[in-house]
Amino acid sequence: MVQAYILIQTEVGKAATVAQAIREIEGVALAEDLTGPYDCIARVEADNVDDLGKLVIAKIQDVEGITRTQTCIVVHV
Repeated sequence: MVQAYILIQTEVGKAATVAQAIREIEGVALAEDLTGPYDCIARVEADNVDDLGKLVIAKIQDVEGITRTQTCIVVHV
């Protein structure tokens, strides 16, 4: 299991609707609005890194209102 946080920038005024849309995507454990340089954060889970990439590119980045994402994979050291 691969887990990651996705930091998301949105168009002005779209953070709440983007977070709501992301919450409905399979593989998303959590999606919240933020203040600061990013507008939303999502915690996601996938079986492997390839599936994580597909989740981010094909589903999350496809949500209307998203302008940029940054994926931070969780590591256990």
